[in-house]
Amino acid sequence: MGEKIEITEERLSSEEYTDFLKRTDLGSQYPKERFTERISQLVNNVPISLVARNKKGLAVGVLFGLTDYAYWLFVTDLGVDRDYENQGIGRQLMKAAHDVAGGERDIAIYLVANENAISFYEKPGMKKADDVMQYNKIEWTSFTVQ
Repeated sequence: MGEKIEITEERLSSEEYTDFLKRTDLGSQYPKERFTERISQLVNNVPISLVARNKKGLAVGVLFGLTDYAYWLFVTDLGVDRDYENQGIGRQLMKAAHDVAGGERDIAIYLVANENAISFYEKPGMKKADDVMQYNKIEWTSFTVQ
């Protein structure tokens, strides 16, 4: 492992999260439509907001999740700064989120995985679900946060 990373429950500003997105592969997961407004809503309202920071205070990992604190956790965002990948930060964020939501004996985790991240999620034992439904009428113009 590299330098010491500290994970805390905290809210990021939309500006700090946008800066973080530029340093991760998450920067292409959002639609262009009303991006700034919607990112602000996300960071201000998501129930679980975990941030991994390096010793200089830079956000190097983020996990956002929706939960009922009784049965399930839906991870909406999990990203690690490209310069900090393969150090276990994503795994630590997932464990911390699971604990915050209620622990692995009570909470099932769901998420929509980027195709390139499937192997990351399979390593700790996650499996593709056959019972997830979707309803989507969102206008979605692809772009990458830069």
